[in-house]
Amino acid sequence: MSYLDKVIERRDAVKAEMDTVLEAVAAEERTDLTAEETEKVDALVEESRSLDAKIEKLKTQADADAKAAEMRSAVAPVATPVGGARVISEARTYSPEAEASFVKDAYNAQFKNDYAASERLARHMREEKIENRAVATGNFDGLVVPQYLTDLAAPFARAGRPFLDAATNKHALPASGMTLNISRMTTGTTTAIQATENASVSNTDADDTLLTINVRTVAGQQDISRQAIERGTGIDQFILADLIRSWHTTLDNQCLNGAGTSGTVLGLDASGGNAITYTSASPTVALLYPKLADAVQQIQTTAFQQPTHWIMHPRRLAYLIAAVDSSNRPLVVPTAGGPMNTIASGAGAVSYGNSGYSLMGLPIITDANVVTNAGAGTNQDKIYCVAAPEMHLWEQPGSPFALNFDATSAGSLTIKSVVYGYAAFSAGRYPGAASIISGTGLVAPTF
Repeated sequence: MSYLDKVIERRDAVKAEMDTVLEAVAAEERTDLTAEETEKVDALVEESRSLDAKIEKLKTQADADAKAAEMRSAVAPVATPVGGARVISEARTYSPEAEASFVKDAYNAQFKNDYAASERLARHMREEKIENRAVATGNFDGLVVPQYLTDLAAPFARAGRPFLDAATNKHALPASGMTLNISRMTTGTTTAIQATENASVSNTDADDTLLTINVRTVAGQQDISRQAIERGTGIDQFILADLIRSWHTTLDNQCLNGAGTSGTVLGLDASGGNAITYTSASPTVALLYPKLADAVQQIQTTAFQQPTHWIMHPRRLAYLIAAVDSSNRPLVVPTAGGPMNTIASGAGAVSYGNSGYSLMGLPIITDANVVTNAGAGTNQDKIYCVAAPEMHLWEQPGSPFALNFDATSAGSLTIKSVVYGYAAFSAGRYPGAASIISGTGLVAPTF
């Protein structure tokens, strides 16, 4: 045996010994090596690299000739001679019958400096070029690694707080206390014409009623495993951001629909605004329009204020935009100054929240927190006409607040994330500053 053969034999023995150690670890379903195994593998890797270097230096033309002889021996005749020529076929490097593995050779060539594996891979590439075989990524499921675009992770869709964003009277919540009290003069003084000189003038005692507004707590929590936080990518922040979005959506929903009982907010719907009923078995925009005008005049007549906004579900604005007259002309157009028959106009594309459209000169705010299950048929929505300065919202500065607790469930490696905040809302200073349109005419529209 030549010196080169001995070196190759030793290198193969070293790698076999290394494989034995790693296979033992895999058989025991361990992911880490012991200190003794690590020391042994490191020594074997170092020796293997040294032997590979020697093989490179000792490789001579004789070795190349031996390789050529080995390749010639793999050639076998597959057909009888024809016209003095022989048709021959060379066995493929990687085939079901071959001992060599493409995946193993690709790994060994890249990470173990295996010269023989590199040779087989080079031969395989020559074979592929000769046969012009098309290979797709599906042939290498273990090598085409899926990519996860964590920066494009899609949060849960939330309705947000369009109504509260439109409220113009926002206040900082006082630092203490769970109720806010406002004096409302419910009996006013009077003045009148004095009948004659020295006659008594009008005299009515003023009286007030206390408007008490409860401070409410909106909160949510989520338990997250420590493994998810430490081994995942931004999972804790992803969940925390969703809790915060949920907090704002819940507060907006409460300020619209809360009943004021069992810890809920006394919302706009329950604050005693001007109730307008729109009843129709075959509703149309033409039948709805007088009710909209009524909503405006009732605010002006009852609270002597100018309404500033419409609040409606996105489907109700779409219903208005979809309406046409008897000549199929749209009743709502994207720009002012359009056809004579328009009942509303807008700047162009409809936006969620501040839609860009106006009705009777008042901006339309679309808010998906407007209920769509009102009424006996449980499929009706409502339309609100409001004077935004009388929509009062108190929030604690900095809210909502986020907390993480790792001691409550330390024994199970669980982290508890909590989001909470305090807020109060009232449309009760002047309940007549809001009109609420409801009824069977506001069933789910068809398009």
